[in-house]
Amino acid sequence: MAVTLEQAQKVGCTCLKALLRFAFMVANNLVAIPSYVLYLIVLQPLRILDSKSFWYIEGVLFKWLLAMVASWGWWAGYTVVEWGDDVKAVSEDEAMVLVNHQATGDVCTLMMCLQDKGTVVRQMMWLMDHIFKYTNFGIVSLIHGDFFIRQGRTHRDQQLVLLKDHLEKYYRSRNRKWIVLFPEGGFLRKRRETSQAFAKKNNLPFLKHVTLPRLGATQVILKTLVAPQENGTPSAGDAVRKESKSKGLQWVIDTTIAYPKGEPIDIQTWILGYRQPAVTHVHYRIFPVKDVPAEPEALTNWLYQRFIEKEDLLTHFYETGAFPPPQGQTKAISREMTLSNLWLVAIQSFAFLSGGMWYCLFQYLYHCLF
Repeated sequence: MAVTLEQAQKVGCTCLKALLRFAFMVANNLVAIPSYVLYLIVLQPLRILDSKSFWYIEGVLFKWLLAMVASWGWWAGYTVVEWGDDVKAVSEDEAMVLVNHQATGDVCTLMMCLQDKGTVVRQMMWLMDHIFKYTNFGIVSLIHGDFFIRQGRTHRDQQLVLLKDHLEKYYRSRNRKWIVLFPEGGFLRKRRETSQAFAKKNNLPFLKHVTLPRLGATQVILKTLVAPQENGTPSAGDAVRKESKSKGLQWVIDTTIAYPKGEPIDIQTWILGYRQPAVTHVHYRIFPVKDVPAEPEALTNWLYQRFIEKEDLLTHFYETGAFPPPQGQTKAISREMTLSNLWLVAIQSFAFLSGGMWYCLFQYLYHCLF
């Protein structure tokens, strides 16, 4: 099939735009991430004198870094429409966020749509695959106190012990409020076949748009962070007992991400922007943690039910282009999530100015010493 001049020009324009976006992303990383690290090195005395203020500043810088990632997709036309419960109402409370996992773009989508949720982004902790530690953003997540989990049966028990220790050491001491995890334990395309085989063997529902979740990390988080009075358990971990002012984990936010035509956006697309502008849809449902069972079998059933509901939500979305209305209502209400271009330009400018400042400072020190 012959390629017309117009088609060739369109492809050329797309490639040029992708190249320019990639160059900007590289430059952005080269100035923003080292600046984040250097600011926190300089502020180490404050960490000793006033730990709360130090982690407040770190949280602000962390939020700005995530906003920079969000800006790459926002300026490519990858926007978000939100459905279901309004999570801003619980943005100042402690919450666990359960998310379905389809592609690397899921994390970028969350980085974008949580930007306007008050203090959430700067006070959240992420659970992510250990391979993320070795990416360009790994050093930032390490400093921020995110937890890197190794997948696989051979590592499972040890990782859950490490997760409990990590939560007790870092969650409240750094004033974290939301913790985000992907209970499926991997991307949909990688886990679907295994999950369906497990479901068939154990007489569980056949799922196409999600996989059956794993219990381990969810159970550890609830045991460690939920205050005893919330779920009736005799103990909810040292992290709660050590911090008497904390009410403990109060909410579980069941978050469902849906892409147009079921085609996920991956990190490469997010960066290069070669896909046409698209709207990602995010559905929230909030559960009081007191309604979440503590016993392993009951918790497993509760968690399975959440992902069966996700399957129904996604099936409805792919058939109609919208999520169904809440029970008892006749119409589903959606909210278009927006970011301020002025604010995004401001934080990008701050990153590049910071990079220039650190460069000049090191040049000056170098000439003074040598």
